[in-house]
Amino acid sequence: MNSIRKIINDPVYGFITIDHPLILEIISHPVYQRLRNIHQMAFAHLVYPGAVHSRLHHSLGAYHLMCIALNELKSKGITISEDEALGAKIAILLHDIGHGPFSHALEEELIQDVSHEEISLLLMNQINHEMQGELTTAIEIFTDKHPKKFLHQLVSGQLDVDRMDYLNRDSFFTGVAEGVIGYDRILKMLTVKDDNLMVEEKAIYSIEKFLVSRRLMYWQVYLHKTVLCAEKMLQKILQRAKEINAKAPSPFLNIFLEGGEKIKGGVQQWLFEFCQLDDHDVMSAIKYWQMHEDKILSMLCRLLVERKLLKVKLQAEPVAADLIAQTREQVAAQLAIEEADASYFVFTGEAGITTYNIKDERINILFKDGTIKDISQVDNALIQQNLKDTVKKYYFCTLKS
Repeated sequence: MNSIRKIINDPVYGFITIDHPLILEIISHPVYQRLRNIHQMAFAHLVYPGAVHSRLHHSLGAYHLMCIALNELKSKGITISEDEALGAKIAILLHDIGHGPFSHALEEELIQDVSHEEISLLLMNQINHEMQGELTTAIEIFTDKHPKKFLHQLVSGQLDVDRMDYLNRDSFFTGVAEGVIGYDRILKMLTVKDDNLMVEEKAIYSIEKFLVSRRLMYWQVYLHKTVLCAEKMLQKILQRAKEINAKAPSPFLNIFLEGGEKIKGGVQQWLFEFCQLDDHDVMSAIKYWQMHEDKILSMLCRLLVERKLLKVKLQAEPVAADLIAQTREQVAAQLAIEEADASYFVFTGEAGITTYNIKDERINILFKDGTIKDISQVDNALIQQNLKDTVKKYYFCTLKS
């Protein structure tokens, strides 16, 4: 069965080995190949020009880290069967398969109230049906229904290989050194006790660095004010297109722009159409709408295409309502549009990040004497109370005068 062996050259880790025919079959599946055309970091490349890597890069990287993690755990005497190892590898390979164009930036705009994880699960079930149930273990691990909890924690948890790869990869492609983590050391120190994933005490500093790197990457890259502004402009473009019933050149995108009652019947029946969508459909629509007769839609599209973004400010306090109203009035006069429509060019919102949420899931440290402590309870821990709170910033986007 395992006579197959392919290698993929990855700029971050070097060679990634595919050594199972089922994994190769999944990677070759059109639904998986579509991830090539979805940016991992939406519009971050407008600030960091190197950040043009795709969801496919990331899922292959996470798969590679999963292979290393499973081998480490096996070498420490933790029982993982061939079927369980294969299931965990498939679960991480497909964990992001439900992402739509521009990933998180458009998650609520194309299909309301359905997360990308839900769509990932629908697609995994569909592929499982096509492949005569060979993904059953992977789906159990993905949905946390497998008896070995630590396998799910490797896919989705405070210390999962998904986070390890995206921090490592995103810092590599953006050139932001603050995101570099000692992923290899953390993987070496993984262990399992009472069916829970833990790290040996020697990894304490690497874990603290991992958590701090995540926080820095959020403020410096993911929630960078210009990145945030570009992604909000993208959302505004789709909101305006829906409001005025603008037609896109892509018939698949039009289905989701019309949305409403049609999609409410359940995304299940629109899975094929959803899988035909990627960043190219959205970008071609934006380029096409630059010539639209609607002044607001065409202007928003032109500003985004030409990277003449709105002016954006981040602040600690919410933006005063009278300042928003006053600025909208000015913009309405400047563009000769209705005041209500000025909200497309003047808007506010909040962005936040929690470095370590103790209620969400814990990173447990296993000490040599067998005691277990949460990372925040370790003596002289860097990750203490102040990093457990959500840090919020409020953004204010306005048209440049």
